[in-house]
Amino acid sequence: MPENDSSAASRSALLAPAGAVLFTAAWLILGAASPGYELFGHVIAPYSWISQPVSGLGLGVTGPWMNAAFIVGGLLVMAGTLASARQWLSRGGLSTTAFVLIALTGVGMIVCGVFTLESMMLHLLGFLLAVPLPAAGFLLAAVALRRSDPRLAVVGVVGGIVSLALFAVFMATFDATGAGGNDGIAGIVQRALILVVLATQSALVVGVTRRPAGGTDMQHRTEKEGMPRHA
Repeated sequence: MPENDSSAASRSALLAPAGAVLFTAAWLILGAASPGYELFGHVIAPYSWISQPVSGLGLGVTGPWMNAAFIVGGLLVMAGTLASARQWLSRGGLSTTAFVLIALTGVGMIVCGVFTLESMMLHLLGFLLAVPLPAAGFLLAAVALRRSDPRLAVVGVVGGIVSLALFAVFMATFDATGAGGNDGIAGIVQRALILVVLATQSALVVGVTRRPAGGTDMQHRTEKEGMPRHA
């Protein structure tokens, strides 16, 4: 990849962490401000970070703001991820599959913003697109990057394992009836899960744009400087 294109991709990839920060700031601020919400005729109040899912902020007085954060944050994450496409695709089939799965984070966020908890199945689809599928992509990315970038591969494998473990804990602890009564810890588990997924996704997207695939850039530099290349 030419140096100018590589620099542009690196800068554009920063949109992914920007979207992650925007989304995180939104649920932190709105979670503190929310008095609660109504779902299917049931009033759930007060709002609890410990037991309530982030998606609850998409209803009630905080709804318009939280849903906007889902959509705008998702668009930024998706744009940043797409900026890294060339680096992923140039590394082969496994890396390409990892890229497709990782890119679903932004797509899932947008779906969750468009369809609130009142459209339960579609909202759940968005959650699955945004969290467990990208987590599987992190593990595939780790395998694809293990030789060209061992440090980034470690980020992928640790992020993937922790994300899938937290997803399993969330699914095991979440109970709609209990959450409606502000019981349980599913809310805090989900927040930890979201933070890990977004942090890992951002690190992989930004990191891969800053490292040449297959040593092509190094070959160009040595040829330009007239230095011999070793087989």
